[in-house]
Amino acid sequence: MGSFPTGVAVVTTRGGEGELAGMTASAMSSVSLDPPLLVVCVDRATDFHRSIEGALRFALSVLSADQETLSRRFAAEIDDRFAGVGYTLDQHGLPLLDGAAAHLVCERWDAHAAGDHTLFFGRVIGGAAFPKAPLVHFRGGYRWLG
Repeated sequence: MGSFPTGVAVVTTRGGEGELAGMTASAMSSVSLDPPLLVVCVDRATDFHRSIEGALRFALSVLSADQETLSRRFAAEIDDRFAGVGYTLDQHGLPLLDGAAAHLVCERWDAHAAGDHTLFFGRVIGGAAFPKAPLVHFRGGYRWLG
């Protein structure tokens, strides 16, 4: 699967106690244009799975070419991934990372177990794109498109 280049995003939501939660994702895809749906795959063994499983909404910050450090940070096992990271809260209280190439805000639409992951489907209810090149993951490393 490493020979398939994919975009990199940080998926964010709020946990059951209102705490910010986020993880790096490269297993995501557009599913439908009408209605606008996307899917994000989340490992069931992660803390983030518990957060998104109980959430009504989640957001994606599609990382720009200069945000490899954020990709690595949100993939790491650290207590507060948001410490020192620039972000704004949208009208739903979801964190959107500063400097991203795009933001997508979703309402949870459905979820399906698939092996050791869960596929979380979101109906896109908002977003924005910015004139930045995206970060791409390919063969175990990062690349830039521009």
